[in-house]
Amino acid sequence: MSLPETTAQVKITSQSWHTGKIRGEIEAGSYQWNFEWHFLQGKLSLKPTFGRSLIQEPLARFLENSDYQLEVGGDYQFSVRAKL
Repeated sequence: MSLPETTAQVKITSQSWHTGKIRGEIEAGSYQWNFEWHFLQGKLSLKPTFGRSLIQEPLARFLENSDYQLEVGGDYQFSVRAKL
């Protein structure tokens, strides 16, 4: 039996190596969030809070694995093992 899966679409809107931040937008299923990844501190914030618990951990893993490869204006995707 296969697990449910949703593709999350990520768009990077700004980044600053000086301040250690990447900002972007994420969409998964019918949900949309704006995020700010403080990669020097390993902190992730998401807005709005509605549905945040569904995406926060998978997005944090994606960003931790990819942060130095992400570029402003880039569109990226990853799979979430849940139906959103």
